[in-house]
Amino acid sequence: MSETAAHRGQGNGDGRPGGGPWSLPRRWGPGIASHAALILLWHLVVVLGEIPPFIMPTPWATLQTLWQPDYQWPGHIAITAGEVFGGYLLAVTIGVGLAVAFTWSRLVERSAMPVLVTLNMIPKVAMAPLFIVWLGYGLFPNMVIAFTISFFPILLTTARGLREVEPELLDLVRALKGSRWQIFVKIQLPGALPYLFSGMKVATVLAVAGAIVGEFMGSSGGLGYLMQSRQGFLDTAGMFMAVILVSLIGVLMYGAVLLLEKLVVVSDARVE
Repeated sequence: MSETAAHRGQGNGDGRPGGGPWSLPRRWGPGIASHAALILLWHLVVVLGEIPPFIMPTPWATLQTLWQPDYQWPGHIAITAGEVFGGYLLAVTIGVGLAVAFTWSRLVERSAMPVLVTLNMIPKVAMAPLFIVWLGYGLFPNMVIAFTISFFPILLTTARGLREVEPELLDLVRALKGSRWQIFVKIQLPGALPYLFSGMKVATVLAVAGAIVGEFMGSSGGLGYLMQSRQGFLDTAGMFMAVILVSLIGVLMYGAVLLLEKLVVVSDARVE
């Protein structure tokens, strides 16, 4: 048997072929089943425990709010999604840019990194009212809050990845008269991609949290604003639905990062 055939026979390491019609159910089945079990547990706790609806609604009562026009779901979803994606893209752009600058200049890193660490230690919840005073209400200040919370992991992981290069490889390229730009593009940047995506995955969670913090502090729209406005009416079903939709925005963004990682980073190099 050839080496290629042997690898095909090994498949996923569990005695089954690597592809085929059962690959997707095996991969996604446990996750779907665990979510279904969580929803079932939620329903049973509410029904069997006879919990009042204003404390915890059933899953069906929560889902029914999607068809009620009073909530204006599309508009609030669009506002929160814009804040999350805008702040996240800003975090990726500035985080990667600063990491590259730190790699190219030790003086820049020694000057700027201590300041960034100090600023990152400031609780963003404490800064949110100041951002509202400085920038006003609306989409942009909440994007800034999402950015300030999510950019630091991207900066740290990318800077580390740009430095995780074997010295022997760098010496070899320099011996071959490779320029600094060629070293960066051909060696450092490809090697840093797994670290970059590791930071980007962490930042997805933080960007969602930052946008919601901004909406809680002061906003005229968004899912966080909707949650606060419904709290006064004890509309727990609407609040639950808003929380679920916020989570879905984060899940979709996390899934997009995973898909992009699979397209540009080989599986053996990914940082799990």
